Amino acid sequence: MFKIRPLLSALGNTRLTLERHGGPCKLLCRMSEAPRDEETATLLKRANEENEDSAENATKKLKAEGQLADDEKKYPKKKVVLLVAYSGKGYYGMQRNTGTSQFRTIEDELVTALIKSGCIPENHGDEMKKMSFQRCARTDKGVSAAGQVVSLKLRLIEDTIEKINEHLPQQIRVLGLKRVTQGFNSKNNCDARTYAYMLPTVAFSSKDYDTADTAAFRLETETLQKVNSLFSLYKGTHNFHNFTSQKAPSDPSARRYITEMFCGEPFMNSDMQFAVITVRGQSFMLHQIRKMIGLVIAVAKGYAKEEVIERSWGQDKVDVPKAPGLGLVLERVHFDRYNKRFGGDGLHERLDWDLEEEAIKSFKEAHIYPTIVMTERQEGSMVSWMSTLPIHDFEATATATESQDNKEQKQDNADLGNDSD
Repeated sequence: MFKIRPLLSALGNTRLTLERHGGPCKLLCRMSEAPRDEETATLLKRANEENEDSAENATKKLKAEGQLADDEKKYPKKKVVLLVAYSGKGYYGMQRNTGTSQFRTIEDELVTALIKSGCIPENHGDEMKKMSFQRCARTDKGVSAAGQVVSLKLRLIEDTIEKINEHLPQQIRVLGLKRVTQGFNSKNNCDARTYAYMLPTVAFSSKDYDTADTAAFRLETETLQKVNSLFSLYKGTHNFHNFTSQKAPSDPSARRYITEMFCGEPFMNSDMQFAVITVRGQSFMLHQIRKMIGLVIAVAKGYAKEEVIERSWGQDKVDVPKAPGLGLVLERVHFDRYNKRFGGDGLHERLDWDLEEEAIKSFKEAHIYPTIVMTERQEGSMVSWMSTLPIHDFEATATATESQDNKEQKQDNADLGNDSD
């Protein structure tokens, strides 16, 4: 009897508890809601943290945009030209080829430096039209330049040239900068281009000369005069369809105007004799200069007759050999019409580089000429190419030269279509 009373008392207390909480169902619900409340609190905390992160990112973005706007106000974009010099060895020409990073070009390096220096926004790197970028000449694979000029819109930050050069390899340098008119286009406003071609004089030796001893060869005055008489034939307007690839004789764009072409006096460098050929013209097609030089060498060595040069301007297909690209250098680009119209208006600068001549000369002597000489001595590209001249048939018809054209076309495709112009 006395043992039952505590049990009844406990049951009574339980009943009161259940009634106070609304019965057994509500009590169980309250017990199950406890962990759910913890989960909800965790989710709310996470959401708050994410909102804080988003707010922080948004703040950073606003600050970046504000900084960009401040930069635009402090350094507004201006239309300029850059004087660029480079040694082309190891690069696939001048022009950038978007989407083919394995074929590094000079413009790839230049655009990267412009972005890193703060001269252009990062998004301009993929869409170069946004900065109105244009180059005077698209140099071939391996071809160098001492006077390339590009036009573009950039921010004129403090010490612009120095800041750009900080992010460029030693074999590429910006040597000058000038303001130009808003509508200026370095390619369209260019009147003429001057190229130089440095080669060992053994290239003009007789075809019977023993090329095993190239260092001993010396160019005679009489041979130099003969070579220059051949180069002078190119002066004027001619149909150069045989001096490029996939250009029909009837194509008007094959007609090009050459104002001068000659070979200078020979000089010694590292126990070898070299000479420099200079050619100036309005514009040049893919491989045109190298083929002009290649054909003259073939004639000078006795593999072809002199009449083949004039015949190459006719309707017939002529097998024209292409000299190596190693020694070719874009020396200077000319803006005579622009200078005449704007150079003396008191608002714009003349596009000549007299004050930069010393820097241009120093760059050539430090990076371009040594590379040409060293590569020629190590690889013998000219002598190797000379050994291929006997396989050319300079009397061949169009049918007979098709196989040679196909070989050259494959090589042109491999060069990614980088014109000399």
